[in-house]
Amino acid sequence: MNKTTPKDFFLWAGAMVALFASIGAFIGLVFDYINYAFPDPLAYYASNPYQSGVAYEMSSLIILGAVCIILMRVIHSTIQKDPTRADIWVRRWALFLTLFVAGAAIAIDLIVLLTTFLNGEELSVRFLLKVAVVLLVAAAGFMHFWADLRGYWTANPKLSMRVSIAVGVLVVATIVSGFFILGTPGQARLVRIDENKVQNLQMIQSQIVSYWQAKQTLPQSLEDLNDSISGFSAPTDPQSHQPYVYEVTGTYSFRLCADFNGPSQAGADSYARPYDMEGQDNWSHTVGYTCFDRTIDPARYPANQPIKPVPAQ
Repeated sequence: MNKTTPKDFFLWAGAMVALFASIGAFIGLVFDYINYAFPDPLAYYASNPYQSGVAYEMSSLIILGAVCIILMRVIHSTIQKDPTRADIWVRRWALFLTLFVAGAAIAIDLIVLLTTFLNGEELSVRFLLKVAVVLLVAAAGFMHFWADLRGYWTANPKLSMRVSIAVGVLVVATIVSGFFILGTPGQARLVRIDENKVQNLQMIQSQIVSYWQAKQTLPQSLEDLNDSISGFSAPTDPQSHQPYVYEVTGTYSFRLCADFNGPSQAGADSYARPYDMEGQDNWSHTVGYTCFDRTIDPARYPANQPIKPVPAQ
């Protein structure tokens, strides 16, 4: 029996760890794309998709995918120079382990699909796409390493190189397609900034209504809302660091304005709304300077009762 050297062991160990981790990152990344394209109305999704694991999955796929391809190329090159390296125990264990994992993934994937169907549950597009992704990845891995076990890639080095290039192209295409599906990280950051602006406007609106209930008049400026006791200070625009535009337009009406980087996203009005002013509390916006007109209904927001002084003892 051929002796396994430390080089052989760590080459195969590194290749298998990189392989399993990169496949996991690939599947997780594609799942995130599917979730974004076909959202579940009952699930919560981060407003910035790159904060929900996508950035980590992209990074893992790029680095570990490249490491796996390089290590497998080194291993195949070593076997071509010394065919006895194909019979070492660590290679057989690694290949059979991969075949076992791939076969188990295929079986579990089909069981989940059949169970869902027999239970009468809805086979949504999102679910079927995820089942297809796992099935295709597991089947491709099984066939690749079954061929490796039989020495197919060693006998066909040019085809092996083409497969490595194809895998690299697939990784790059998966990463690039994410920018078309999710937008670039810079675009996602601008969306998050716009959402922060809406949240600031909501906070200011809440304080304006509280101010009116306490004093029966609207504040003349946002500075009037600052309260050293409660610790409230009117927030400013996170980009320009300037105060938001506030105008009194009537006895009970006012206007809040901000400059946005883009139009509001789907579901952007789903923020918490402490004061829904007769259906006016709509924060949909276009790109650029946008104003929100609000009118306080005195019947709906009655004046606060004055605090009775505590009688002297």
